[in-house]
Order: sequence, then C-alpha cells, then structure tokens
Amino acid sequence: MTLSIEITHRLGPARAGTIRTARGEIQTPCFMPVGTKGAVRTLSSADLEDLGAQIILGNTYHLMLKPGAERIAHLGGLHAFEDWHGHLLTDSGGYQVFSLDPGGNVRLDDEGVTFRSTYDGGTHRLTPASAVDIQTHFGSDVQMVLDVCAPLPSPPEVLRLAVDRTAAWAATAREAFLRQDRPDLNQFGIVQGGTDLALRAESAERTVAIGFDGYAVGGLSVGESRDEMLEVLAATVPLLPDDQPRYLMGLGDPIGMVESIALGIDLFDCVLPTRFARHGTILSTAGRYNLKRAENADDSAPLDDACGCPVCARWSRAYLRHLLVVDEPTAPRLITIHNVWWTLRLVEEARAAIQAGTLDAVRSRLRAAYE
Repeated sequence: MTLSIEITHRLGPARAGTIRTARGEIQTPCFMPVGTKGAVRTLSSADLEDLGAQIILGNTYHLMLKPGAERIAHLGGLHAFEDWHGHLLTDSGGYQVFSLDPGGNVRLDDEGVTFRSTYDGGTHRLTPASAVDIQTHFGSDVQMVLDVCAPLPSPPEVLRLAVDRTAAWAATAREAFLRQDRPDLNQFGIVQGGTDLALRAESAERTVAIGFDGYAVGGLSVGESRDEMLEVLAATVPLLPDDQPRYLMGLGDPIGMVESIALGIDLFDCVLPTRFARHGTILSTAGRYNLKRAENADDSAPLDDACGCPVCARWSRAYLRHLLVVDEPTAPRLITIHNVWWTLRLVEEARAAIQAGTLDAVRSRLRAAYE
C-alpha cells in the first residue's frame, strides 16, 4: 500500500489532512470533478489545472466501451490519454450498468453482471476481477471495487442481497488487485446497506475486515432525503478506520458536503456543478439561482460578487445569460468553470474552517443561503 493520510487538524469528527500516494499529495477535504468519458464536460485538462483540481474521476463503464481499456493502456494509460498530471480515481462501472440499461436487460448473479451497451446494444460482462483488470489498464491512482448499489427505497431483501454480494465481490476484487502487484496503485472498498443502519454497520465491518487502502460510503444521494443520508453517515463513518481516507460517493450538494465534512468525510465527487452549468444554474455565495431568469438580462454584475474565478472577474450575468438563451456553446463552458471553481473553493473554505475552529459558521452560512 502506497496510500496514506495524515490528519493535521480535527474539529470533533471533522478532519483536515493530506493524502499521500505514489503520484503526490491531495489536501483534504477534497472535491473531485467528474470526467465521465475522459473529460470533465466542456473543460480541458488545462482548465482543471488552472482551477486547482487535485484529483478527477473517470467512468469505467463509458471508458471500457469507448475507446476501450486496452486502447487506453496502449496509449500510455488514462493520465497520458487525457494529458492530466494530477490524481485519477475511477469507479467500477457498476452503477452505470443499471442506470444506463437500455431496456431491462441487466442480468445480475453471484459472479458479476451481464449488460448491454448504451452505445450499440452489444452484450458485455463485468465481474469483480475484470473491473480490477480494466482499471489497472487505465492506471488509476485509486480504483473502486465492483459493488451492488440498490436503489432507494428498496425492500429489505434487496438491500440484504446487495450487501452480501458487495462483500463477496469486494473480497474477490481485493485478491485480483493484489495479484496485479502494482504498489503505485490503490483500491477502495465500498460500504452499502441503504438507510438500514444495521446493514450499514455489517457492511462496514465486512469491508474493513478485507483490508483496503481507503473506504467509500456508496448507495447514498440516490433518492433519500438529506437528513436520512446524514443519519446513515453519522452511524457509518465512526466504523471506518481513522487512519485511512473516507469517500462519500456521488454527493455535490453544498449543504450536504459541508455537513458530511463535519461528520468526518474526506472526499466527494459529483456531476452536479457541471450538470447545473449546462442548464444555467449558478452556484453562488448567496445561494443557487437560474441565470435564464429575465431579471438577469440587464445585470452587469458577475455571477457571484464574492467569487474570485476568472469568469466572475471578466463577464457579466447579462452577457452569460445571452449566450445561454441563444444556445452558444461558450455559455456552459464558462458557467462550468465558475461552478467547479466555486465548489473547489467551498471545500477549501471548509478545510480552513476546520483548522481555525470555525466550521459551524460555514455550516450556518450555507444553510441560510441554500435552504
């Protein structure tokens, strides 16, 4: 294992620290922009460097289908393919197998999942071991195990089966990963269990017993309320090792992130900032708003008066709204730069607040702006 985390400051369960890998360092808490098909939507690797992103995500489902793991490996791995010099985390593809199923054709069994491609309908097979092999071809600094993410709400028997299969697959995936003999790469296990606290505790115990380089809480932010999510986190995070990273998958809601940081989460990812940008939704210090509203047509102010991003330094709400309403592709790109910048700065602010002992003030301000 080459990955370690040094916790430098604590404020109750909240922590600020530094993750170290063979590639370098990641300051935590940290938000990871999502580069689904090899790029964060509308942005280049150079943009992400300028924004200060430390680590980005790649999506195994999409990249294994197009352009393919062997092609990416032949071209030097995902870092070289994207010309990205920071860290890369890739998911296992399991979530997309179900969410992108073109017609109810997914066949799940104890050994893996058979599915049809969203691109051409071709049949593919994904197993815990093949997910490891694919992500090793990518050269992912952190790869995720193949898991079963049950939708919420789900009946108890569905959650039970998801926990059992996730645990069995995690053990298989760990064995496959260790056989690769790649000490420069790392693997995270995933805790499932829906909103059932007993199942969450069981899943955490079984996953930690296998022994991974870090741990993720999966199967949340998939339809449950924020209060339900936070209740599960509050019960689950203390069961994860204190000396390893903790990752909450798929959360980008500003309040949710800061409340999760207060509970001890280190890492987040979400498409929310980029998806919002494509629809003209702005993340700002004063709250979320829709730039397409007529009131912005004559507004010479920046997207956020308190923002230091390059978009707010140069262009007005009126101009960016105009680009949106005439479907100019420049609009989602510029708004994405702003939203990603704003989200990255939010977790940096949370880190500084943990160090200064003022995290409660950040939580209160966000709730006033976003609730």
